Amino acid sequence: MGIHTTFTQEKADEICELLKQGKSLRKACEETDTKAPTVLGWVEAHSSFGEQYAKARAIGYQLLADEILQISDDSTSDTYTDDNGNERTNTEVVARSRLRVDTRKWMLSKMLPKIYGDKIAVGGADDMPAIGITLIERRIVKSDT
Repeated sequence: MGIHTTFTQEKADEICELLKQGKSLRKACEETDTKAPTVLGWVEAHSSFGEQYAKARAIGYQLLADEILQISDDSTSDTYTDDNGNERTNTEVVARSRLRVDTRKWMLSKMLPKIYGDKIAVGGADDMPAIGITLIERRIVKSDT
């Protein structure tokens, strides 16, 4: 079967379902015989698909957030017993878990910055939480008495 290039709602639904499951666009395209540039072209050309696509991506990104907790809480392979019966830390597994968490955190901060970004607005921008800052002036008055 060849690569699918013509927009159909059926193909759009397939792709969005895979995105909702947390799959990357590349993986969704691979599984549906499409190419990412084609799908991104559909996003621009078909506004209803653009909205569907954005919602599917947001759902998929939320799954990434859930995966962060799952990866962080899973310590089943973090240690092993060596030939002498000593418990050892499996540094490769721990490092890979850290990389998996950091990668997901980075993606979320870029893809959903309003929710997972690092910036905090001072004074209350519309799309950021506001933090009020109050400066208190202290004066020391010297008395002559």
